[in-house]
Amino acid sequence: MASADPTTQSESAVPREPKNRVDRYFNITERGSSFSAEIRGGLVTFVTMAYIVILNPIILTSGVDVEGNTLSFPAVSAVTALTAGVMTILFGLVSRLPFGFAAGLGINAFLAFSVVGQVTWPEAMAIVVINGALIVLLAATGLRRMIFNAVPVELKLAITVGIGLFIAFIGFVNSGFVTATGQGSPPVGLGGDGSIVTIPTLLFVLTLLITGVLVAAKVKGGLLIGLVVGTIGAVIVEAVAHLGPQVGADGEIANAGGWSLTVPELSGAPFSIPDLSLVGAVDFNLGRVGIVTVIMLVFTLLFTNFFDAMGTMTGLSREAGVSDEKGNFPRIKSALVVEGVGAIAGGLTSSSSNTVFVESGAGIGEGARTGFANLITGGMFLLAMFFTPLTQIVPTEVAAAALVIVGAMMMAQIKHIDLSDFRVLLPVFLTISVMPMTYSIANGIGAGFVSWALVHALSGRAKQVHWLLWIVSAGFVIFFARGPLESLMGM
Repeated sequence: MASADPTTQSESAVPREPKNRVDRYFNITERGSSFSAEIRGGLVTFVTMAYIVILNPIILTSGVDVEGNTLSFPAVSAVTALTAGVMTILFGLVSRLPFGFAAGLGINAFLAFSVVGQVTWPEAMAIVVINGALIVLLAATGLRRMIFNAVPVELKLAITVGIGLFIAFIGFVNSGFVTATGQGSPPVGLGGDGSIVTIPTLLFVLTLLITGVLVAAKVKGGLLIGLVVGTIGAVIVEAVAHLGPQVGADGEIANAGGWSLTVPELSGAPFSIPDLSLVGAVDFNLGRVGIVTVIMLVFTLLFTNFFDAMGTMTGLSREAGVSDEKGNFPRIKSALVVEGVGAIAGGLTSSSSNTVFVESGAGIGEGARTGFANLITGGMFLLAMFFTPLTQIVPTEVAAAALVIVGAMMMAQIKHIDLSDFRVLLPVFLTISVMPMTYSIANGIGAGFVSWALVHALSGRAKQVHWLLWIVSAGFVIFFARGPLESLMGM
């Protein structure tokens, strides 16, 4: 597959010898990359992921557990950065792939709004640890890879395209370019009442256009330059217009024209001592809820974690040009094991399950091809523990522009799918469309798997469906019906 970076392509055409041991270990030269490209890619990945240091505590501290307790915002922010840094570096060293790690969106919301209504926060994090241990077991035994290999290449490519649209949709929503209308039809619309009405959203559009021109012109570091220019512009705008934050102290929208998550201003002390009091705050005494409830909670977490990560790794590895025609990539077993360790680490630090981030595609688009980029990304997260105010300078609206650019890059993979057979077309379409529409990679994968198995079987092609795909599809049917099943079980 062609790399997303044309410069990298031309460099990789001529074989070169590794420059040193680090180069040899990470296969930097072998993959047609360079130390400068890896550093740039690592920085871009961090910039596009840095919002999680703020967004994760916003979500987790919104949840009130069964005893009426909430988590501390500064503490969650600190452990979010700590776990993301450690896991990103670990994944880079073990798998040697440029995939950043952080608290998984969707999983943290499930914990905050569903799980802690039945258990305490320490107990909820114990469930996350159990989920991670099961993922590690599946990966270590090879079962997770067997399931991965059973997925048709067309669905793997569709997952890549779907993730691209999902990334772009995240960017559009985070920037305020796409908003909920609050009506049944249409459910979403452009900006406010069909117009771009805020300066931050306008800045997103300008950053998107500037970055797009730079990438189209094949300027080295185009994504990073676009992010820097957009951030400088945002700082200047805030200094002049004093827009302030969108959300007030009570968590409600108080200033519709403000910045969505981070206010790009240079004020106050840039240094703070991290609060790591949540590390180890886990309670495995789950006696307050029944075994059936625990099983269903773990099952939901497991399916979301398992297939979100699988889909993300598939898409990112293809985008980085390190996967083969079947969608397999180097050191896949180690990568899957470490991903499970991320869930365990997230539970033990109370930062929620950590997993591969789709935003890593931004760094890949900038030229990252190896795990060396993860050392940069992870190092920046560890520094972010001490410099939380600085991580807030890049506004979400600017980072969102990079996500849309990367989504466009990943969309190009659809050209490798033969859509002439409707048995392929329908599952591919469902995989691609359900992801952004339901804001879930796992939902898109499930829709694709179930439809692939059923359409092939009922149209006389049952032998083409791998037996493991049938088992996984059955699991997804249960996953999709877990709400009614929980009601029937009296949960």
